[in-house]
Amino acid sequence: RRVALYLVLSLGAAITLLPYVWMVSSSLKPESEIYTATVQFIPSRLEWGNYVYAWERENIGRYLLNSVIVATGETLGVLVTAVLAGYSFARLRFWGRDVLFLVVLGTMMIPTQVTLIPSFIIMKWLGWINTYQGLIVPRMVSAFGVFLMRQFFLSIPGELEDAARIDGCGRLRVLLQVMLPLVTPGLATLAIFTFNNSWNEFFWPLVVASAGDMRTIQVAISSFRGEDTNWAVIMATATLA
Repeated sequence: RRVALYLVLSLGAAITLLPYVWMVSSSLKPESEIYTATVQFIPSRLEWGNYVYAWERENIGRYLLNSVIVATGETLGVLVTAVLAGYSFARLRFWGRDVLFLVVLGTMMIPTQVTLIPSFIIMKWLGWINTYQGLIVPRMVSAFGVFLMRQFFLSIPGELEDAARIDGCGRLRVLLQVMLPLVTPGLATLAIFTFNNSWNEFFWPLVVASAGDMRTIQVAISSFRGEDTNWAVIMATATLA
């Protein structure tokens, strides 16, 4: 049974890794070998020039920098807002708290496409088209992040917070020095999800950052496709991404 289990797991791992192997292999092939009828994982010669072309001619370094700035800024913003809102919903008592939290959860059911046009109009009114703030600010609050951090804060015994309050700590100090160290796994989980989603985001950067210098790496890869598509360069760019 153990041998069969490992065989099944190995097969699943191979199927999962196959597209990545093909991507890296294609990025190192000459363009003439991309369209061969036979499956060829090992190129006849390594064409490192595909990476050089992508980096120098297609300005990939700029697009990668844009993606890093946007994903990092969005992740930091989501962590700050999720911690503050999650702690408020979990620990503070105020009128309408539960109803407001349900409203926040309800926003998770609204498709992104519904809010795309209003968000774009607001960005245009603010003059944030083709800017980093236009890419980052609308994505700095996450209903999922608020929900996740609230659940983590609720799992912490209230006696720890009471002890800190008796010692003279205010709300902010309790949050920063007592609660935050205890929800580190939640912060790490939220940071990974947010950074990954922001890095792979395509629709919003395509709409709000149409200028060449402000493109993120995902939009840049899509823009390389045309009538004369060099798939080797695209695969090299995808590998770098």
